[in-house]
Amino acid sequence: MSNPRCPSKDLWLYLTVMSTLGPISLDRMVEAVELVRERLLRATAALDKAGVPYAVAGGNAVAAWVSRIDRSAARTTQDVDILLRRDDFDRASNALSGAGFVHAKILGVKVFLDGPNAKGRDAVHILFAGEKVRPDYATAAPEVLESEKDATFQVLGLEPLVRMKLTSYRRKDQVHLQDLIGVGLIDATWPARFSPPLDARLRELIADPEG
Repeated sequence: MSNPRCPSKDLWLYLTVMSTLGPISLDRMVEAVELVRERLLRATAALDKAGVPYAVAGGNAVAAWVSRIDRSAARTTQDVDILLRRDDFDRASNALSGAGFVHAKILGVKVFLDGPNAKGRDAVHILFAGEKVRPDYATAAPEVLESEKDATFQVLGLEPLVRMKLTSYRRKDQVHLQDLIGVGLIDATWPARFSPPLDARLRELIADPEG
């Protein structure tokens, strides 16, 4: 039987958080978005220059697709997710290191921190094409070639992106799928493109897009 939460511990945590609060600042909010954008562009430019095949995945890929319909519906994200072939990892590592990123491993995931003193959130996360991100996932990550060239970088195609989001299906993945549904990029015909359990997950979201 688990112990109840200790009120004094909760109070200590609350006081610790409150003591570190900075002022409310629109400039800091804008800076946070710009740092992610700069990190994404610097990483993809380094890979392009080195001739390393890749595809932008995750929240930035969702935002890239959503903004093609309605830029006001695009959601910001703190993650920079890059899909690579495992055979290209060494070349990618050299390219990213040359651009100022530092290779590390966090919770079993290969990442490139944005500098030697960067936090784990300030990083490029590497996903390997054709491999399961987690052993219990129903499907493997898409291949790098399942992508298309955006104005500035290579972005994962819509259907493989939806497949990845349905596979991981965390809360933020569901929100990203709702964004795609909301601008009309996904409709009631889409579940038929996927095998179980992905098809059922998408039907549920389409039936209740507001959650």
